Amino acid sequence: MLAPQSHEKLLTVIDLPQPTGADLWPSENDRPAARLHKPLRALVGAAELILAALAVWGAFACWKAGVVPVVITYNETTTLESQRYFGGPLAGAIGLGVLASILVVDAIRQFLLAVRAKGRKPQD
Repeated sequence: MLAPQSHEKLLTVIDLPQPTGADLWPSENDRPAARLHKPLRALVGAAELILAALAVWGAFACWKAGVVPVVITYNETTTLESQRYFGGPLAGAIGLGVLASILVVDAIRQFLLAVRAKGRKPQD
């Protein structure tokens, strides 16, 4: 039979005083006003849409390069047609498609922030 094991005890834990009070955080009035409404964001959104269109074009080009038709003819009567797939270009096409979708979502966000977001009303 095994003897019961003794557990170590923590002697003391130092509890340092924590700062408290109103002066711990800066007041709301001292902070610079964050501006979400910037009409320049519409230009950023337009640039992202252009990049997304280029990414979609690149995705189609990569997909076309990744699928190659193979035609083999035997005795002038038998023709075998198949397709050969290359993983690198297909993976690139999928990656460009994902990139294009992310760019479109962020472009929509940029357009909405350029048009809709307004600052807070000043406190009385």
